[in-house]
Amino acid sequence: MHDTAAGAEDESLLEAFWAVTRRLRHRTRIALEPWNVSPSQSRAIGVLTRHGEMRLSALAEHLRIAPRSATEVVDDLQQRGLVSRRPDPADRRATLVALTGEGEATATAIHDARTAEGERLFAVLGEADRAELTRILRALRD
Repeated sequence: MHDTAAGAEDESLLEAFWAVTRRLRHRTRIALEPWNVSPSQSRAIGVLTRHGEMRLSALAEHLRIAPRSATEVVDDLQQRGLVSRRPDPADRRATLVALTGEGEATATAIHDARTAEGERLFAVLGEADRAELTRILRALRD
């Protein structure tokens, strides 16, 4: 991002968007430091929060990572007591992964920290600008 007002005027929409994205990621990473979770671990916790217990292979698909990488993420989360594993009764070769009570509490705390950080970032915008930005981002997402 450019430092001067004139330089900011020359900044493209794409450059401004990526600069805001980087800022939000950086601020969120700092906000999540108390839980000492990696981005992959945080994403896995989020998927399990939204979808509940699932096969390890399904978790890997949701995370768009290789099953071996998902195994490493789950190993780390299990070691910290945030997830549990059990054999899938429908297929003993498959493993089901679920959040533990501590994992659910951590998921709530992470969600709250992310929400607070987003609120801090967008606090500079007035209500009308926030509504318009929300509308635009939803249109781009969809």
